[in-house]
Amino acid sequence: MRYLEFEKPLREIESKIEQLEVYASSRDIDLSHEIQPLKDRLHSMVDEIFSQLTPWQRVQLARHPDRPYTMDYIRNFVEEFVELHGDRMFRDDLAIITGMGSIAGRSVAIVGHQKGRDTDENIRRNFGMPHPEGFRKARRMMEMADRHRLPIVCFIDSPGAFPGLGAEERGQHVAIAENLEIMSKLRVPIVCVVLGEGGSGGALAIGVGNRVLMLENAYYAVCTPEACAAIILKDRTKAATVAGTMRIVPNDLLNLGVIDEVIPEPIGGAHRNPGETAQNVKAGIVRHLDHLCALGEDELIEQRYKRFRDIGVFYEAETTGPALAGI
Repeated sequence: MRYLEFEKPLREIESKIEQLEVYASSRDIDLSHEIQPLKDRLHSMVDEIFSQLTPWQRVQLARHPDRPYTMDYIRNFVEEFVELHGDRMFRDDLAIITGMGSIAGRSVAIVGHQKGRDTDENIRRNFGMPHPEGFRKARRMMEMADRHRLPIVCFIDSPGAFPGLGAEERGQHVAIAENLEIMSKLRVPIVCVVLGEGGSGGALAIGVGNRVLMLENAYYAVCTPEACAAIILKDRTKAATVAGTMRIVPNDLLNLGVIDEVIPEPIGGAHRNPGETAQNVKAGIVRHLDHLCALGEDELIEQRYKRFRDIGVFYEAETTGPALAGI
């Protein structure tokens, strides 16, 4: 297991437990009287560390290299999944996964970002940053789902859309804008789940849902903390400082009405118990689909439209008297 900086106090004690368990097994002896106190201490340390995470630490957990990705959730609870490839215009973008399967007996269409587990796969999948053909592949899948009246489940986990020259030449901005427009008009239920990183237009391009759920240690933002620090403070190294003021972690976003539910993770993060995390995600998806599938087409479109129009509501007050003097 790979450890983040704030997790490093756990590394020594977990290593000691593992060594004792291996030794006890190889010698066929009982060392539980030594192992159990270490496990108790470990649980206490985990509770202490993860009960008071800062926003920046949650961002780090969202990026943890061992964190479950879209295909991990698909393998866990999507039955009879068939992946569909290509945008019928340029090529197959491996940063986006699309396909059809069933969840708890209900047929669904699935769209999701996919990162790689090692350097080679990350290069092939462009570190989960889609090109325009990836968004067009997602649009193709969603339009197919609309024709066949299949609910859509979107898994969001990307630092953002790829900002390279080739992507811009092939219409990155247009591909994102078209997805926003099309998703707003689809006649089927859409449930989106932010699994890790929810970065900018790359996330929103598959994020216009009737319900937006978010794992406990994920973030959802107009830009990364590093980009925000570079823009506001002219210093990318101050990302940890600005992360606390951006309001990009689940509880803040729930209070702002940007998301609809925070899905709990096992103590220590999703990577420490991927199976439990997957079951929590599945339960959330099933619960919301059960409700949304009972709504009519017009209700689904209106609810989705209103949901996003209500984000960022503000009030204007008329200014009268001296303040207007000289205008």
